[in-house]
Amino acid sequence: MVKNMGQERNRQAIEENKTALGIEFGSTRIKAVLVGEDNAPIAQGDHEWENRLENGIWTYSLDDVWTGLQDCYAKLAQDVKNQYDITLKRVGAIGFSAMMHGYMAFDQNGELLVPFRTWRNTMTEEAAAKLTEAFSYHIPQRWSIAHLYQAILNKEEHVSKVDYMTTLDGYVHWKLTGEKVLGVGEASGMFPIDLATKNYDAGMVRKFDELVSGEGFSWKLSDIMPKVLLAGDEGGVLTKEGAALLDPSGSLEAGIPLCPPEGDAGTGMTATNSITPRTGNISAGTSVFTMVVMEKDLQKVHEEIDLVTTPAGDLVGMVHCNNCTSDLNAWVGLFKENLACFGVKPDMNELYGTLYRKALDGDADCGGLMAYNYFSGETITGFEEGRPLFVRTPDARFNLANFMRVHLYTALGAIKVGMDILTKEEGVQIDSMLGHGGLYKTPGVGQRFTAAALNTPVSVMETAGEGGAWGMALLASYMLNKADAETLSDYLNNKVFAGNQGVRMEPDAGDAAGFDAFIEKYKRALPVERAAVETF
Repeated sequence: MVKNMGQERNRQAIEENKTALGIEFGSTRIKAVLVGEDNAPIAQGDHEWENRLENGIWTYSLDDVWTGLQDCYAKLAQDVKNQYDITLKRVGAIGFSAMMHGYMAFDQNGELLVPFRTWRNTMTEEAAAKLTEAFSYHIPQRWSIAHLYQAILNKEEHVSKVDYMTTLDGYVHWKLTGEKVLGVGEASGMFPIDLATKNYDAGMVRKFDELVSGEGFSWKLSDIMPKVLLAGDEGGVLTKEGAALLDPSGSLEAGIPLCPPEGDAGTGMTATNSITPRTGNISAGTSVFTMVVMEKDLQKVHEEIDLVTTPAGDLVGMVHCNNCTSDLNAWVGLFKENLACFGVKPDMNELYGTLYRKALDGDADCGGLMAYNYFSGETITGFEEGRPLFVRTPDARFNLANFMRVHLYTALGAIKVGMDILTKEEGVQIDSMLGHGGLYKTPGVGQRFTAAALNTPVSVMETAGEGGAWGMALLASYMLNKADAETLSDYLNNKVFAGNQGVRMEPDAGDAAGFDAFIEKYKRALPVERAAVETF
């Protein structure tokens, strides 16, 4: 039952349809977040799921998609019932998000032609390379167009029957609304976007059609891809069939407006208020990636840099690395085991905090210590597989502070190599970065070293942990509530993040110089990591 003024306000927002619902399909969890009039979460639900390897393909079944979505929504509705004693029948607006990229191809009857091929598959190397050369534009293996072209190169029989190609969130949105659309950020992970038209690059579309003209397909590329929409555009409404599919209990009503579906990169940018040119965000946990909103296109094609867009259609340079904190966590686990030998059972948050803060006492260049955190391969530095590695010179300053510092530095090593391409080779200007993820849980440590690595101010906000489902809810809220001519950036700054710019840390000149010295040694010593891979 309602217990306080905040709950009463939230209850009223639900009853008056002044809420927005965001649902995101992550790699291991489907999460739903309902926000109230102030865009703060007021109810949540989730469902855990796993991809599976079937016949060499990483996939999720359609049954898993729908049972997972229905369970996630049911838990959200139950949370609303438990907190506010309301049966959820309507919300103000809904938005769907999912892992970007991948390949879902359907025939004219709406039947899936081959199992969903997720972003995780690395079977499109030939197609990605040929398209990159043909377009003079970097096409990563995980992009939808690379999957389609690889299927053509492989002479797969299903390709002639393709009537529609989309991504996971585009598929869910289509089935709930009947609309074949995508938000521009998600669409930019299917096919390159023309920044002037905010649509698929027409010249590259023509080049693709020319590449496959001898195959005799009845379709042209523009016939089978979703329509591109911008943040704030209306993406359709929940149909009667869609409402029953989302909520089999029958409580949810049709007619609710949906915003364009967006990818997890776009929702992450939205949730961290990093969608304005010269801003960016860095997500640092098991893996690490940066998203930087750029003012102009790159001068050269760089395989290390993926180009996508914000939900508003601005160009984003993305650097993604497979390895970040796993090796660091393993070392902290070793220290825990050491303490246990003396009968000490430390609180893990305290242990992490103590060890991280000790790194602040280390030498700016780590005192002659070197480490590689490669649990798996790292494309940026040319490794197909990895070996976690620690090495030092006999005269190195081997102490706990430097040991912790080198493992925090190397967690950012590969991303530093990629970001230097953007900032030093391409001259991309960055005014601020927003840090989120496990690396930033200990205040003032990961943030300080990230500022040094990127030589850019880094901010950390409490709301950064709310995640992509919240970012999707914000995009739905923007469509529902925006004023005439109000940009997404203005909406986020004025109505979501006003007064919450986070704790900002400027780069320390000594740290930045030390990190530059470390990264030069890191690059010079890569043959040591190569030898470990080949011999151990």
